[in-house]
Amino acid sequence: MLFKELRYFGFRNIADGSIITDSRNVVLEGTNGQGKTNILESVYILSYGSSFRTANVKEAISFGRQRMHIAAIAQDDDGQMHKVEYVNQQGKRRIVLDGKTIHDRKDLIYGFPVIVFSHEDIEFVKGEPEYRRRFFDQTFSMYDPMYLDSLRSYRNILAQRNAAIKAGQTSLISLYDERLARHGLEISDKRRRGVDEFNLIFPSLYRRISGSEIDISIRYQPSWKDLSSVDEVVEYLESTRDRDIRMTTTSSGIHRDRFTVYDSNGPFVQSGSTGQVRLASILFRLAEAKFFISMTGKKPVLLIDDVLLELDANKRASFLSMLDDYSQAFFTFLPDEKYFASKKEDMLEYVVVGGRVEGKT
Repeated sequence: MLFKELRYFGFRNIADGSIITDSRNVVLEGTNGQGKTNILESVYILSYGSSFRTANVKEAISFGRQRMHIAAIAQDDDGQMHKVEYVNQQGKRRIVLDGKTIHDRKDLIYGFPVIVFSHEDIEFVKGEPEYRRRFFDQTFSMYDPMYLDSLRSYRNILAQRNAAIKAGQTSLISLYDERLARHGLEISDKRRRGVDEFNLIFPSLYRRISGSEIDISIRYQPSWKDLSSVDEVVEYLESTRDRDIRMTTTSSGIHRDRFTVYDSNGPFVQSGSTGQVRLASILFRLAEAKFFISMTGKKPVLLIDDVLLELDANKRASFLSMLDDYSQAFFTFLPDEKYFASKKEDMLEYVVVGGRVEGKT
């Protein structure tokens, strides 16, 4: 996939108009707060129908405006041209692909595989378990529509079960247990196999870029440990029902699963230095890109938002040398930052100032 042109109307501080992005590498240079990240966010919104910066995309409408309309002209791997549009007006969104309204974001995300590298990625190692659950759910959903379907079904059933618990409708709880168990076990099995595949990539990446022999890996710790059948999970849910009622929530299930980074000394967040933890966090995304390629044979679009500032010169060079397989990459950098050892042939360079994007001279 190659985004050839981006178009803006009422989006954050970006000036209304269009930006030509018809290059494998697009560099956006500027000081902080000028709008570089906003451009990356727009590509993400057009690919997923949601933002990596806010849960409410309405916040991306320019101050004083009532409507936001962003669009892109993109070319797929077969050379076919597509137009994707995202409109948000008065809190209501509309996504249009090739002139047809998209009602389910699932119809969008498999056509525009995008991976974003951002400052928040530091939470992958040191943050709460939900950050890693969200990361792996997104990673596995990118190539497996059935995983996304099971995850949606599980969340819907979980919400109904929790509502019944809170309402004191205890007679209804058992109605949800079998379906919760079935979808949960499907997800757990795919998480286990997915982590095994991810661990074929992530540890070696860390060793190569860190230059160390530290052997780190992801350990999957399911909430329903040692439970392998629907009947076993249902029986367990029945045995813990009183606890759920006291806590007014479902206290076990795949929404409580943990993914933890370990080395030979235990959890990496405890044994690794600050610099090592930062590097491991950044490499989650690089491993995700390589994992996606290995599972689909397709190359993603990368959105790399100033994260290289976290690395020293040697690690930055090593990181960039590993960025070999992608269909297109958008980079944001500070002015005069030495980001590539030599200028890439297929590269567009822009300067972003106050939301206006101009070619670098």
